[in-house]
Amino acid sequence: MDSQGQTILLVEDEPQIRKFLRISLQAQGYRLIEADTGRSGIERCAAEQPALMILDLGLPDMDGQDVIRAVREWSGVPIIVLSVRSGEGEKVLALDNGANDYVTKPFGTAELLARIRALLRQHPEGEPAASEIQVGGLHIDIPARRVTVDGQEIKLTRKEFEILKMLAQNAGRIITHQHMLRELWGPAQTGETHYLRIYIRQLRHKLGDDPANPKYIENEPGVGYRMVPSGA
Repeated sequence: MDSQGQTILLVEDEPQIRKFLRISLQAQGYRLIEADTGRSGIERCAAEQPALMILDLGLPDMDGQDVIRAVREWSGVPIIVLSVRSGEGEKVLALDNGANDYVTKPFGTAELLARIRALLRQHPEGEPAASEIQVGGLHIDIPARRVTVDGQEIKLTRKEFEILKMLAQNAGRIITHQHMLRELWGPAQTGETHYLRIYIRQLRHKLGDDPANPKYIENEPGVGYRMVPSGA
């Protein structure tokens, strides 16, 4: 695959490593953008929609494992971890969290470039994942975990946000009770539909959504819930 113009996001707090990789990657035709903290890395990933991310785990403001988890909430961008942490447990955790590859420091430039090329072949650039979703007057900023209705911010619990995000990312599709319970509470809870009823009721109240005439969340009795695509 031709690397010309493909954007790589480097999240690394060591200036020497950033400089070294900047020279190496730009020499191969990649466009490099940089961040030196986890939070700025998440923000730049959302804003720039890079073709690939290279991520250090030892960041000054948050652990790189948390960066992987945060990005995976809304993006499938390929992630290569580049870290001094060489333990098997750390590698397994990063891969389980959603990283695609793991390279330990010190590293060889040729090997890293080969891994980048391999991932970019496996994940050709297509329609980027949406980091923000608009459904009528409802706006969801996924990286910031911020929700507004008609311009007014509403405060959601973590579980309420996860339910709303799942519905909004699948607007127009019915999400079954079992699927939502399995994904949000775990496989042991797939029969506990009362959990969902409680959270959906709270969520509708905060959104100002009338169950009898829903603008956002429709109930499919005995089956699941669906986000109204138009929000109206």
